Amino acid sequence: MRVVIVNTLYPPFAVGGAERSVCLLAEALVRAGDLVSVISLHPGSEETVASLNGVRVYRLPMDNRYWPFGRGKKPCSVARLLWHVGDAWNRKAAKRVGRILDQERPDVVHTNVIGGFSVAVWREVKKRNIRLVHTLRDYYLLCSRNALFRSGSTCARRCASCKVMTANRKSASRLVDAVVSVSEYVLTSHSEREYFCGVPSSIIYNIGSADTAALSPRSDPQDGLIFGYIGRLEDEKGIQVLLQATEYLSGSNWRLRIAGAGLDNYVKVLKRRFSDPRIEWLGFTEAKQFYASIDVTIVSSVWNEPLSRTVIETFASGKSAICALSGGIPEIANLGKVVATYPPKDARGLAAIMDRAMQDTELWRSGGFRDANSLDFFADASIVTRYRAMYQDKVTDRAMPEGSWGNLLQRSSTP
Repeated sequence: MRVVIVNTLYPPFAVGGAERSVCLLAEALVRAGDLVSVISLHPGSEETVASLNGVRVYRLPMDNRYWPFGRGKKPCSVARLLWHVGDAWNRKAAKRVGRILDQERPDVVHTNVIGGFSVAVWREVKKRNIRLVHTLRDYYLLCSRNALFRSGSTCARRCASCKVMTANRKSASRLVDAVVSVSEYVLTSHSEREYFCGVPSSIIYNIGSADTAALSPRSDPQDGLIFGYIGRLEDEKGIQVLLQATEYLSGSNWRLRIAGAGLDNYVKVLKRRFSDPRIEWLGFTEAKQFYASIDVTIVSSVWNEPLSRTVIETFASGKSAICALSGGIPEIANLGKVVATYPPKDARGLAAIMDRAMQDTELWRSGGFRDANSLDFFADASIVTRYRAMYQDKVTDRAMPEGSWGNLLQRSSTP
């Protein structure tokens, strides 16, 4: 099968888990025998094409006012507004994609994160009568900021500006032949607002990374319990909640390793505000190296995260987790052997769980998946099979494979 995947970024350009998930899927499809091309954006001014692990990767320039994925100062509000206006229907980006589709002549186009492309790419696909599958990995279709999160809080309802800026995205959703979501939560968020009306839907979780599976290194018991955070350093990921929690800890035998990057000024402020020497700022760190150096991952998102790749990789690495009850995170949190949850933004509640963990370090160093077969749910073969069914219009329902999630998610897994 000839598959073209569209995603805003593709490694090595990445800002979150979506890029990693798309890359793992593309490479798994190649291993399964499909011809796969990816169309993505890059900060350069020219179009490029290259092969990466068997995937043909097209990188296009950003046809808008600026590249929005840097680590420098955030553009002013006027510049950001104009960027979003340009992203409402990016005709130039869509034409570039259309030209590549004419070259590749795919059997199916699979779009994912499309900020920077806009829903105009969907029209190019359907003009060519190509099957179109879309995976929901964020809230781009509902929110101009992609997150339904503003001023430190999750949006209880959409603001007027988001409704206006995304109006054509709702109508364009009818162009899609099938929609996939990485979690039930995200799919419901769209369907209850009447997106994708009449479009067949399915829930397909992300492929787990083999790079982090079955790691054995543990911290030295004399080091105390080592907590870890990996991801973007920004308010919506709850990094401040986690750092505030360290100030409420009654136990002293702990360390916190923070892996990730954010806006330079924002990170400088955090480092000045939270200067405890037990907090280690690692910067960008490879996932395998990070998980091998910690005991407990803290997934602290305060926004309704669609599905946390960090949770999957934590359990695959044999680690335990403390998770905020945000978005799609609870759908997979209970797959862990040792896991506890807390309300988002509750720094004291998080600190209480961390203190309990420090009182039973042996338990919290014995993490991983609760069930030996759980990792199979994230196996590339299973997920490729399900995506191929969507590509070929052979799906009859939107349920997960029989016997997979339902029974597991009904179990309590809090120590």
